[in-house]
Amino acid sequence: MSSKIYVGNLPYSVTDASLKSNFAEFGNVASAKVMMDRDTGQSKGFGFVEMATPESAQAAIAALHGMSVDGRSIVVSLARPREERAAPGAYSPAGYRASNRPDVGYGTGGFGGGRY
Repeated sequence: MSSKIYVGNLPYSVTDASLKSNFAEFGNVASAKVMMDRDTGQSKGFGFVEMATPESAQAAIAALHGMSVDGRSIVVSLARPREERAAPGAYSPAGYRASNRPDVGYGTGGFGGGRY
């Protein structure tokens, strides 16, 4: 069983330190991270907390799920493993993405825009 917890629907005022302190009453917190938008620096409204033991993670989930924080009902659950993403232009079940294929489009030759 995992001890990594997903915390969603967080108010934008929540910081790493406040998230850690809220979960500390249920056991030792290994890490607490609020996800931030890299362009604006503002919170994305969710984060992850890693507890020292799976038992303390379950206790935190049971106690905090649905709790109101600054008027928002937070979602607390076990974190799912990160899904693998296909590289840009790579094959996927949906097919190729034409925007990343070098052989589709106007090409490099002349005004006619031919491929050859």
